[in-house]
Amino acid sequence: MKFYIHTFGCQMNVNESQKVAALLRGRGFQEAPSPEEATLILVNTCSVREKPEKKVFSFIGRVKTPGKTIGVMGCVAQQHGRELLSREPAVDFVVGTQALHRVPEIVSQVLRNRSRIAATPFMDPEDSLTIFREPLAEPGSSAFVSIMQGCDRFCAYCIVPFVRGRERSRPSKEILNEIQGLVAKGVTEVVLLGQNVNRYGMDRKQDLTFPGLLRKIDRISGIRRIRFVTSHPASLNDETIRLFRELKHLCETIHLPFQSGSDRILELMGRGYTREMYLDRIDRLREACPEIAISADVMVGFPGETEKDFSDTLSLIERVRFDTLFSFRFTPRPITRAAAYPRQVDEDEKLKRLQALQALQSRITLEKNREQEGKIKQILVEKPSRYPEQYMMGRARDNRIVHFEAPLSLKGREVKVRIVKGFQNSLLGKLEDGHVH
Repeated sequence: MKFYIHTFGCQMNVNESQKVAALLRGRGFQEAPSPEEATLILVNTCSVREKPEKKVFSFIGRVKTPGKTIGVMGCVAQQHGRELLSREPAVDFVVGTQALHRVPEIVSQVLRNRSRIAATPFMDPEDSLTIFREPLAEPGSSAFVSIMQGCDRFCAYCIVPFVRGRERSRPSKEILNEIQGLVAKGVTEVVLLGQNVNRYGMDRKQDLTFPGLLRKIDRISGIRRIRFVTSHPASLNDETIRLFRELKHLCETIHLPFQSGSDRILELMGRGYTREMYLDRIDRLREACPEIAISADVMVGFPGETEKDFSDTLSLIERVRFDTLFSFRFTPRPITRAAAYPRQVDEDEKLKRLQALQALQSRITLEKNREQEGKIKQILVEKPSRYPEQYMMGRARDNRIVHFEAPLSLKGREVKVRIVKGFQNSLLGKLEDGHVH
């Protein structure tokens, strides 16, 4: 039987789809390049905002045909559970975020009994983490490694704790073994994943802390780059910040969502920090690592947000000058506190604010990319570029995308590239003499 997995959402979802694919291959399934060529179609879903949730049902509508077995996994599956089977008759089974390791077993039951199954109860934390023990079949030069699941913060707008559960850290020995296995397959960069990676180990008192885990990974022979997402400002401590100066392989980049520049809105959101505290973290990061590239998430139109609150957000963006910013309109999510808050902001006003914010950040991003011109950067070559055929693309240690003329044989290698032009979303470079690092 051939299967196809379509993934919506974050890097965590991508990694979980990779692990489910490995489980299915281990049971004799073959991966198809498109849904048309598959008889089993799995949709891994995201419900953090309304738009990706709608995309799930649109995708199912496009691929449902007689003879296809369709399963929905992940956050939307966890959120809606069995009602998904009623809402969409084409769906044969639903698997929540803590039952992904059961996908092969559930597929077998569905095919054998032609029954429709919903597996969405939260279960033993250790059990739900077993999905990550499955080794990836053919990783590239970079690989995601999930180190924990869930979140304990319960921000007013966020559905993650309800669909991902409470924080659960993997044993550090498992993580280190997985990374060593990836290195043996040619991986040189690992991206550590978690809803709040800085709290890794808080639920495992006899295990490593997050800084301790980073130090161990930095010493693994063959690892050249370490990145991690996502950090919460209230959980980012000085010890972790110092590691940007101390660890050789920790890349000069961090994703640190701030969501709002207004103390009043931050308090309504339940974020657990103030504007001043956030800016202090930024200053400490830049003191430890002056070249660090900082990205963030920001939301406009949170219930009760005034023009003054929005102005505070714009001024924070001007003060920090983020390298990249992911910006969104607030959309109420079921179950969350903010869905019932009064003074919901008008949709037209949200759109106006979002456009103003994005225009500001676009200018800053372009300016910062142009500041890279003339610099020589270490680039991990990933794949052929969308530029002419002879170009490749890769990422600098600060996570910027760089396009440059190079042979395909350099894929997976780290090379020296001089930046010749900064664009809105990427850089154009030229290989340096003696370029292979």
